[in-house]
Amino acid sequence: MALQVDRIRERLDLYEKLMRLDKPIGILLLLWPTLWALWLSSAGKPNLVVLWVFILGTVLMRSAGCVINDYADRDFDKHVERTKERPLTAGRVTTKEALALFAALSLCAFALVLMLGNPLVIWMSVPALFLALSYPFTKRFFAIPQAYLGVAFGFGIPMAYAAHLGEVPAEAWWLLLANVFWAVAYDTEYAMVDREDDLKIGIKTSAITFGRFDVAAVMACYALTLAIIGWVGWTLHLGWAFFAGLAVAAGIMGVHFTWIRGRERMACFKAFLHNNWVGAAIFAGIVVDFMISGRSFG
Repeated sequence: MALQVDRIRERLDLYEKLMRLDKPIGILLLLWPTLWALWLSSAGKPNLVVLWVFILGTVLMRSAGCVINDYADRDFDKHVERTKERPLTAGRVTTKEALALFAALSLCAFALVLMLGNPLVIWMSVPALFLALSYPFTKRFFAIPQAYLGVAFGFGIPMAYAAHLGEVPAEAWWLLLANVFWAVAYDTEYAMVDREDDLKIGIKTSAITFGRFDVAAVMACYALTLAIIGWVGWTLHLGWAFFAGLAVAAGIMGVHFTWIRGRERMACFKAFLHNNWVGAAIFAGIVVDFMISGRSFG
């Protein structure tokens, strides 16, 4: 009995690593844009059921995305120092287990969507699943797969608007575009860590595509992210707290420049992880602005 319990515990630990639940940065990078959209689409008063469905859905779909990513990259990861010990690549989890786990996580996420009873959100969950499923394979032929990742990571934005408003206004798509630029920025920093290994195995990344202009590209994408979000906030007549949040985010991005300009692997990885605070600063600005203004778009 004890041996069986130990074996179950071992499998669960491997599944946790396969879903990257031990590394929550990916969940946070998905969650912040979703939270921006939930607050903006509800004028600072998100429906609590919608809020929790989207939070749990974010955790589930990020986990599913990690599983299918490792399935797609299992033959590449063994040649990359950072990824060669991942459970699927190392042979400690089978491909059948990985696919079954992906299916279970996706079904759980879809069940959450069904709880909302919103036809538009239900239909939008189909392309959301397709994006999560297909992203890992874009690294074979897209010069900047990080842009595709930005759409996948940010698709909770239009879905949040659909959940609250029953439609997806233009501002949601602008916010999604801003998220694409943000994803290109932070995932280029991430790709700078693996550039040498990726060149050897033939994976396409933005760090390789941008070449010696990688740092400039990251900072340009950061600037476009803030410009678009700032423009959306201006059109919604948001106040000083919102723009203070953007200013803090800009300062954090400036710190990232000092870390990545030397292109040292661990410094680039540090900058990538630190993007959690960029998303948090923007969200804090949105929340505080609604709290102190009491404004409503309705």
